[in-house]
Amino acid sequence: MTATPDPDGLLLSDSERMHALDALGKHFADGRLDSAEFYERSGAVAAARTVGALDEPFRGLPGGVPLTRVSGQLAKVPFGEGAVAVGGDSTTSSAAAELSALRARGHTIESIDWIIVGTTLISFLVLQVIVGWDYAWIVWPSLIITLSVPRMVLRFSDSDEELYEELKESETKARKKRLAAAAKRIRELEGDQRAD
Repeated sequence: MTATPDPDGLLLSDSERMHALDALGKHFADGRLDSAEFYERSGAVAAARTVGALDEPFRGLPGGVPLTRVSGQLAKVPFGEGAVAVGGDSTTSSAAAELSALRARGHTIESIDWIIVGTTLISFLVLQVIVGWDYAWIVWPSLIITLSVPRMVLRFSDSDEELYEELKESETKARKKRLAAAAKRIRELEGDQRAD
């Protein structure tokens, strides 16, 4: 009778190791790891020979090791959006909840704005081109009123909008910086592996 191999002892392929590095890079880009932690953990992942060696570098990260055992084989577990951090004191939780609510309202407002502008453009084109109505331009001034309604309903003030735009811009800059650092580190580790 053949014994099933210990899943922690299964050897990693280069592809599986790169998948784990990519997942770690995503955690870094999302801000879960600082540069020093990412550098240390990514080095451990690059040096890992078995699945069990990935436990420590992924300790404390949502989703854990991005590999699973299926029928005695390793399978890559997709990683992506949706992981939520839990914990912290009440002040931090309150501020995080407020920022989260602002992000959600801002995203909703942006989506509604695109729908309203698109609908207004289509209405204008239909009235102007298909119907041939000379006063089709009237839809454009009504756009100002139409765009303000969702803001009133969702209580999204001008200061909220400014804060949302600043938040979006700073998050985008920080994410680009972390992605560039993650990509650089992964390229370094790939080069080290090829040299071995």
